[in-house]
Amino acid sequence: MEENSNKSVLQVEAVAPATAKFKIPVDSEQKATEFWLFSFVAPHMRAFHLSWFSFFCCFVSTFAAPPLLPVIRDNLNLSATDIGNAGIASVSGAVFARLAMGTACDLVGPRLASASLILLTTPAVYFTALINSPSSYLLVRFFTGFSLGSFVSTQFWMSSMFSPPKVGVANGIAGGWGNLGGGATQLIMPLVFDLIHHIGSTRFTAWRVAFFIPGLMQTFSAIAVLALGQDLPNGNYRKLEKAGDKHKDSFGKVFYNAVTNYRGWILALTYGYCFGVELTIDNIIAEYFYDKFDVNLRTAGMIAASFGMANIVSRPGGGWLSDLMSRRFGMRGRLWSLWVVQSIGGVLCIVLGKMHNLSAAVVVMLLFSCFVQAACGLTFGVVPFISRRSLGLISGMTGGGGNVGAVLTQLIFFKGSRYSKETGITLMGVMILACTLPITLIYFPQWGGILCGPRAKATAEDYYAAEWSEDEKERGYHSASVKFAENSVKEGGRRRENSPTVPVDETPSYV
Repeated sequence: MEENSNKSVLQVEAVAPATAKFKIPVDSEQKATEFWLFSFVAPHMRAFHLSWFSFFCCFVSTFAAPPLLPVIRDNLNLSATDIGNAGIASVSGAVFARLAMGTACDLVGPRLASASLILLTTPAVYFTALINSPSSYLLVRFFTGFSLGSFVSTQFWMSSMFSPPKVGVANGIAGGWGNLGGGATQLIMPLVFDLIHHIGSTRFTAWRVAFFIPGLMQTFSAIAVLALGQDLPNGNYRKLEKAGDKHKDSFGKVFYNAVTNYRGWILALTYGYCFGVELTIDNIIAEYFYDKFDVNLRTAGMIAASFGMANIVSRPGGGWLSDLMSRRFGMRGRLWSLWVVQSIGGVLCIVLGKMHNLSAAVVVMLLFSCFVQAACGLTFGVVPFISRRSLGLISGMTGGGGNVGAVLTQLIFFKGSRYSKETGITLMGVMILACTLPITLIYFPQWGGILCGPRAKATAEDYYAAEWSEDEKERGYHSASVKFAENSVKEGGRRRENSPTVPVDETPSYV
């Protein structure tokens, strides 16, 4: 015990002076306490830019097909059922990828996990140029969709690099700018298609060649993550574990702590009806405006792009709102704002399904996009506080929930001809309202929940330390969790705003 204690003291003493090497201010965990949006300073802001851009490229690849569907469906003789099945396939694969990615982040770090997934799914993007049947179209969309698992590494990476008061905005902007790929591809693919077609290719050749653009983007982003990224502020997982500066955790304990925390399951459900809805809209919106309002392919693509492009401000706005409400009301503020914003999104979705005028439909769609995407940012303002030991898997469960929601929604409302698209959109809004209600059940003993305040004498230290056994605590494996608890003191709201924090140049009291 004495040996382990001495080792911990030496590690903390070694870390404290190291904070001087960072240009950005950091806390006792070496996490950034400020967010410099237009800086590329390593490792914090460099990780931010690498994570959102790699996720952006994956989004472009996954949704590169829908903007060109009017051409692809004629070339491959796709039926409405084929298109619906492919849309479901494109988001269903990511359910498993996100769960696996969460576990991989916990065990090997976000850098290696992210780059590996992106490189493994890139061939499916290139193979899209070779497909010649409805079944092959479904398969390439299914395997390309696995790349959306990179979202989990994006959120995990930001939670590893930024302190609790800034984690909401960091997660919101990284996720939002990554999701921009869903809107950008609505512009990129029709423009690339038109350029290749005008050069001299036939329509049925031009759409195939166009898929090399998202393929190349995805390839280069993975190489950049490997070459320039870093898992944690003080190094990569493998190096830190070899040096004894980081405990190498086991899959069984990471898995157990995640699946037994009911808060993670609730967020997975609610995320299914904010991000899941966003994925559904990305798959149907261009074809919806093309068919219902008789606009041309480029116009439909621009309208659809505006939905995804709203992520440049809406999802980051959700993360910013989460941090703002936390500064004023603590964790209860984060939960209240998530419930209210997502509920408003549900109402707007119902209204969108009732629109029969093009201009009005576009306006309502834009308002709807702002609220449903802000709810995504608000969700990941809460996720980093659910668990510290199983942060990656909790992130994966929540992210996977988004894909499950997309699969179920498309399967129920947008597969075949059972419902018209406008009826499906209306019913989807009802589902949003219903699946947002369980947020009221999330409760943190130390901070409270929507319906009631915190439990007397409950502390964040006790909450996070409960994930570790007594033997593990004696070995000091839980030290990072305790540091996080001390840096999360303001999640208790104003009642604890004057509580002491641990300065970055002092040894924490628990060592």
